[in-house]
Amino acid sequence: MPPVLSGKVAPAPPRPSHVTPTAVAELARLADARVVSQGPDAPATPVTGVTLRAQNTRPGDLYAALPGARAHGADFADQALAAGAVAVLTDEAGAARPALREAPPVRDGRVPVLVCADPRAVVGGLAAHVYGNPSSRLRVLGVTGTSGKTTTTYLLEGALRAAGHTTGLVGTVETRIAGERMESAFTTPEAPDLQALFASMVERGVSHVAMEVSSHALALGRVAGTRFAVGAFTNLSQDHLDFHRDLEDYFAAKAKLFDGRSEREVVCVDGEWGRRLVRPHTITVSTVAGQDAGWTAVDVVSHATGAQSFTAVGPDGRRTPVEVRLPGTFNVANALLALACAHAVGVDPADAARGLSEVDVPGRMERVDLGQDFTAVVDYSHKPAAVAAVLDAVRAQRERAGRPGRVIIVLGCGGDRDTAKRPLMGRVAASGADLLVVTDDNPRGEDPAAIRAAMLAGALELPATDRGEVVEIGDRREAIAEAVRRARPGDVVVVAGKGHETGQEVAGVVHPFSDRAVLAEAVRARLGGAPRSGGEGA
Repeated sequence: MPPVLSGKVAPAPPRPSHVTPTAVAELARLADARVVSQGPDAPATPVTGVTLRAQNTRPGDLYAALPGARAHGADFADQALAAGAVAVLTDEAGAARPALREAPPVRDGRVPVLVCADPRAVVGGLAAHVYGNPSSRLRVLGVTGTSGKTTTTYLLEGALRAAGHTTGLVGTVETRIAGERMESAFTTPEAPDLQALFASMVERGVSHVAMEVSSHALALGRVAGTRFAVGAFTNLSQDHLDFHRDLEDYFAAKAKLFDGRSEREVVCVDGEWGRRLVRPHTITVSTVAGQDAGWTAVDVVSHATGAQSFTAVGPDGRRTPVEVRLPGTFNVANALLALACAHAVGVDPADAARGLSEVDVPGRMERVDLGQDFTAVVDYSHKPAAVAAVLDAVRAQRERAGRPGRVIIVLGCGGDRDTAKRPLMGRVAASGADLLVVTDDNPRGEDPAAIRAAMLAGALELPATDRGEVVEIGDRREAIAEAVRRARPGDVVVVAGKGHETGQEVAGVVHPFSDRAVLAEAVRARLGGAPRSGGEGA
């Protein structure tokens, strides 16, 4: 099935307008694959694209029929061949599936099938070859870690733009090519889509790309065939244990970005996981006082607006004033990491700092300000450590500004994902907030009440003296409205978990839903109608 965004099928990824054909024989050699074909002309068959989604196949494509958790891509080979695929890459099991073994004649009936032991491992390199190895003509800066990938890549792109570079952005919220926006289906696209995207960027004059690199992408080979000018690491905490065996396995996937595929490596060493990645050539970053690092942040000041300023001290002792619009110590770390990454590809720190100061990140500590007498914030935090950091940040911001007030959080957990973190999320939110409203996130195929029950169990394990008030409201819209109704002057309402997302998946159906829009709607209702000042996201 194609990915779904906001209740609609995601558009096909961009392709370059011109590709020099590659012969099937050359691809078979690169993949160390045997070719199953009866046609004498099969080795010379020209390939001009690669896809692993039958519905996105174009004439001239190599269709990668990969094994999946629920189905084998070979089962859809007839659809790809009918759309114009000129060759198929698969494994032994795929070659034996009826859709390939009994495929109807296409053209002269001699479509070559490339068979290798692990087609997923080679498809990225094949796509890179077909599209002219585009990452060798770009400066690709990849950012991995549990939290902060999106914020760091946005900040990094801002720093690169300020230095005069034409940029690309690849990540959870969106993809951008030279300023043109398109929606993202995955944090990191599948390997053929990524290589086609890079080739499109090259055609449009992009020189530098800031991209998120997920653990799934590293484990599943989505960045195979990509050359990274910089690989960067933010932090690591519990997440995705529905996919990874344990935290060590999760870390091992992240560490693949630093196994020699990045020319320069920039690592935040505020945590033990980052320190484990350090080697003699590693560029290190830290916001922790006394931590030995090449880049450090000193003189951190939080402003009442939520902005922060600090001084970045580089390896040569140069001091650069920096301001970011985002609250929280973790965002100082994200900004410092972005600055160090930009410097690693030749950007002057002063130019980078100017770019950092102009960046807003959708759904990341994003304020909804309609003139109300309390603060309303939307954030994507959906992991225990991230939720704790957000609550610490908003509380610290109010204390520094001398503003009394409670912290209210609306929070749920996603279905069909890591179940072990649900009680942890409830516990962290209940201990860090004065009022926790437990609600639904994206239940997906699970019973929403069961997900909420797991969160509530974690929250209510805490003694009453160690936690705030906890209430349960399954309907997310009503939960947000209730949080806003309960807010007093000076309070902070945090709606966490979905951030920039514009859909809510329930029982396999994605319904339109935006935390930002719903929060703004609730604030307007509280104000009695029209906003007095400001606007959503101000």
